[in-house]
Amino acid sequence: MNVRVLVVDDEPDVETLFRQQFRRETRQGLYILEFALSAEQALEALGGHTSQEIILLLSDINMPGMSGLELLPIVNQKGPDLPVIMISAYGDGPTVQAALAQGAAKFVTKPVDFPQLKQEVAAVVAQARDSP
Repeated sequence: MNVRVLVVDDEPDVETLFRQQFRRETRQGLYILEFALSAEQALEALGGHTSQEIILLLSDINMPGMSGLELLPIVNQKGPDLPVIMISAYGDGPTVQAALAQGAAKFVTKPVDFPQLKQEVAAVVAQARDSP
């Protein structure tokens, strides 16, 4: 089963950074990284039908237009089993609490601790591969 991880962030440099950090995992074919520059693009990607299932969404919170916090309940409604990890430079208590209260599986602050994030992604991928 080919699985995809969707990263949502309005900063174009995030794609380069994530591709560098997850180079080994993507080369090994563990999963495919996809990117959306807005919440709206993320919803389009989630609405598409493909043989490769999106098994995890990583989303920035502060984006123009629809924020990650506004995206979160829509994603939870469309795919209640799709885990969402929120990422933000603003890891203050109220922001973290709001994300978790709205259904985020985890909250990661920037700068991202990539070794920790890789463990989180690997756990979700393993669970998806073990599911019938």
